[in-house]
Amino acid sequence: MSDRLTLAHSPCPNDTFVFHAWTHGLVPGAPQVDVTLADIDITNGLAERGELDILKISFGALPHVLDRYALLPCGGALGRGCGPLVLTKEPGGPETLVGKRIAVPSTRSTAYLLFRLWASRDVPGGIGEVVVLPFDDIMPAVRDGRVDAGLVIHEARFTYQQYGLFRLADMGEEWEKHTGLPIPLGAIVARRDLGDERLAALADTIRTSVRFAWNAPEASSEYVRAHAQEMETSVVEQHIELYVNPFTADLGDEGYAAVRELLNRAADEGLLPALKPNALDFPVPA
Repeated sequence: MSDRLTLAHSPCPNDTFVFHAWTHGLVPGAPQVDVTLADIDITNGLAERGELDILKISFGALPHVLDRYALLPCGGALGRGCGPLVLTKEPGGPETLVGKRIAVPSTRSTAYLLFRLWASRDVPGGIGEVVVLPFDDIMPAVRDGRVDAGLVIHEARFTYQQYGLFRLADMGEEWEKHTGLPIPLGAIVARRDLGDERLAALADTIRTSVRFAWNAPEASSEYVRAHAQEMETSVVEQHIELYVNPFTADLGDEGYAAVRELLNRAADEGLLPALKPNALDFPVPA
């Protein structure tokens, strides 16, 4: 694995925390890597165009790239109690969203899939227009009345009250209530043509980087804060604690079950193409 690789992930604290050791030469024997920091909607697009070797993408974009990329069994974001939120300017129930204008961070995101699955069940009258906005503009848009509700991700679950907003629904709570499974949010994918041996070695590198971060969190603290978009230290710490967990080191049977359940339910609703047999297997079958 001597060839230099390309990696893209978000500047969010969980990703900079997870990948810091690898990208800063602290993992012995790991391949050298050029890093691009970009919002998840951008990395989704990079993966769909096949432009980089390894990327953090949304599980909602995964079926669109599985012909070219393999899902790695580590490095991603799954968990409990960490789902996207539907926020409104005034308190209310799901019925208040009928025909309304809703801002979302992406239509290729897990957040969007969870929202649409929830709305198909709990907003029987149907939502109105869906507007895609940068995730950091969604809460101001709801506050200012530019949209009727917003679907928010990342640290917004810790800060929405500062905007005077109300939580109408928690997509994570809804998902867990109906499935009993963790929420699959972000996936790590790598090019299939790297070959099984290199893919397995990449997974080992990422696991080592995760464990290094847990064992020596102070090593990455300056790097994490530098890209944390002016988050308060307490919010950064909450963010990492919530999104970096045992599923980050290994998806395991429960993690894979959650991914399949999400993608299959979304396919049943016509939101995604159907998942092909063995598409999630790792290492990739010959």
